[in-house]
Amino acid sequence: MSVIAEKDFQNRKINYGNWKTIFSFAGKYKRLFAGVLGGGTVVGILDLIMSFMTMWAIDGFMVSGSTRSLPYFAAAAIAIQAVMCMMTLLFVRSGGALEANLSADMRRAAFEKLQIMSFSYYDRTAVGFLISRLTNDVSRITEMISWAGIDLSWGVMSIIASLIAMFAVNLRLALITAATVPLLAIASVFFQKKILKHQRQARKLNSMITAGFNEGIMSAQTTKTLVREELNNREFTALTGNMKKAAMRAAIISAVYLPVASLVISAAVGFVLIRGGYDVRHGLLTVGRLNFFINIGSMMFEPIRAFAGIFAEFQTSQAAAERVVDVLKAVPDIADSAEIIEKYGDGFDPKKENWETIVGEVEFRNVSFYYKENEPVLKNFSLKVRAGENIALVGPTGGGKSTIVNLVCRFYEPVEGEILIDGVNIKERSQLWLQSSLGYVLQTPHLFSGTIRENIRYGRLDATDEEVEAAARTVGADTFIRQLEHGYETQAGEGGNLMSTGQKQLVSFARAILADPKIFVLDEATSSIDTESEQKIEAAARTLLKDRTGFMIAHRLSTVRNADRILVIDGGEIVEQGSHRELMKLKGRYYELYMNQFMSERYAKSIEAI
Repeated sequence: MSVIAEKDFQNRKINYGNWKTIFSFAGKYKRLFAGVLGGGTVVGILDLIMSFMTMWAIDGFMVSGSTRSLPYFAAAAIAIQAVMCMMTLLFVRSGGALEANLSADMRRAAFEKLQIMSFSYYDRTAVGFLISRLTNDVSRITEMISWAGIDLSWGVMSIIASLIAMFAVNLRLALITAATVPLLAIASVFFQKKILKHQRQARKLNSMITAGFNEGIMSAQTTKTLVREELNNREFTALTGNMKKAAMRAAIISAVYLPVASLVISAAVGFVLIRGGYDVRHGLLTVGRLNFFINIGSMMFEPIRAFAGIFAEFQTSQAAAERVVDVLKAVPDIADSAEIIEKYGDGFDPKKENWETIVGEVEFRNVSFYYKENEPVLKNFSLKVRAGENIALVGPTGGGKSTIVNLVCRFYEPVEGEILIDGVNIKERSQLWLQSSLGYVLQTPHLFSGTIRENIRYGRLDATDEEVEAAARTVGADTFIRQLEHGYETQAGEGGNLMSTGQKQLVSFARAILADPKIFVLDEATSSIDTESEQKIEAAARTLLKDRTGFMIAHRLSTVRNADRILVIDGGEIVEQGSHRELMKLKGRYYELYMNQFMSERYAKSIEAI
C-alpha cells in the first residue's frame, strides 16, 4: 500500500484571507451569531456585576455587621443568576445550531465544487485527502468558530469590564495587573509559528492516513492475492507513527504555552496580593475592595487563560482552514467562459432552450496534448469523423486511444489545436451541452448505490419504467434482471458490488442507450465480460450505433470488424486506417495484431478442449 503524499502547506505563510472565505458561509446566520456573541457578552457583564456585589457584601454586611438590606441583595443575586442561566442556554443552543449549519453549508459547497472539477484535478488529488478535508477539517473549523466565539465574546467583555472596574477602584493595582498583557502577547507570538508548523504536519499526515484507509479497503482483493498484509501493516504503522510524533510535538508545545501563560498570570495575582495586603493593613484599602480586586483579576485572567487554549486551537484550525479553502477555491482546468454560461447555463442551471442540436461530426485540427509537460501523448493530431460514422481505435497500450476519446468528451482540453463538433470549436459551447449528448460505456463500469432501475434511469431521469425496461431489453439485460429476486428493484450495492462484472456492464450499457446519445463511446466495453454477454453487447451496439457517431476502443479486435473505419494508433499518431477488409489486405500493423490475437484465442480454445 503506497500512500500518495498530501499537498504541502508546510512552508506557506499564514493567510488570514482564508478565514474571510470561511466566514462568508456565516452571513445568513447572523441571528445565531448574535445569540453566541450576545449571550457570552451578557454573561461577562453579569460576572462583573456579581464581583461588585461580593465587594458590597463584604464591606456592607461582614465588616459593618449590618444585614438590613440582605433580602434585597439576595433577590438581586438570584435574579442575576437566573439571567445568567438563560444567557448560557441561549449561547449553547446558538453555538450548536451554528456549528451544524456551517458544517452542512461548507460540505455542500465543497461537494458542488468537486462536481465541476476537471478530471485532471482527480488525477493529482487522492480521494482520501478530499474525504479528510470535508470531514475532519470542516468539523475542526466549525467547532472553532462556534464554541471559540462564545469564549471570545465572554472573554473580551470580561477583560474590558474588568480593566475599567480595576482602574476605577485602584490605579496602582490595576497597573500591576495590566503589565502582564504585553508579556502574554510576546509569549503568544513566540509559540504561534511553532504550534502552526506541527499542526500543519499533523493535518497533512491525517489526510494521508485517511487515504491509506481508502486505498486499503478498495484494494482488499489485490492485497489478499499478493499477500501484502504484513507489508501494508508495516507501511501504515510507519504512517500512524509519524502522525503520532507530529501530534505529540504540537501537543507538547501547546502544553508548554499554557503554563507559561498561567505563570505570568499567577505572578500578577501574587503581586496584587502582596501590594493589596499591605494597603489593607495600613488602612488604604478595604477588605471588600481587595477581595473585589482578586476576584476581578481572576475574572480577567480566566479568559486570558482561555485565550491561550483558543490560540492553540486556532493554530490547528488555521491548518484545517487552509486545506478546506484549497478545495473551495480550486479552479477547474476546463471551464466555460462567462459568455458561454450566460447563453447555455452551467451544470446546476442549464439553459437547454438555447442548446443547438448535435448532428455528430467530429474533427481534430492539429491537436497536441500531454498529461505531464515534456511527455506528449498527441502531437499535431488531425482526424475528421463524419456524422454517423463508426470509428474503432486499436493499437498498443499507451498509444493515445483513450486520450482521443477523452478529448472528444472534453474531459481534458488540447494544449494546442482545436476540436470541433459540427464545425464549431467545443470551447464555444458549454460542457454540459456536449456531455449531455454523449453515451460512454467504460471498461470498468460504475453503478451507484440504489436499485437497478434507478441506475438505468440515470441515463435520462424523466424516463418511464417502460422506457427503462425497453433499454434493458435492447442490450439483453432484461432477462437476467427479471431472474433476480426483486427484479428491477434489486439493490446494486456500492459501486455495483452486488453484481457481476458482466451484469454491471449490461446495466451501464442500458443506461447509455436510455440517454439516446448522438456521440457514443465504447472504451474496452467488452474486455471484462464473458462471451455470451459480449455477443449481447455487440448486437446491441450495432443497433445503437446505427446513424450515430461512434468511437470504439477495443482490445478484442473481433469486436471492431464491422466499424466503418479502423484507426491503428501508436505513439499518438494514426499509423494505419481503413475498413477491416482493407487493413487485412494491407498486411501491416493491424494484420499483425489481428492474426496474433486470432492465433492466441485459437490456442486457448484448443487447451480448453483437452
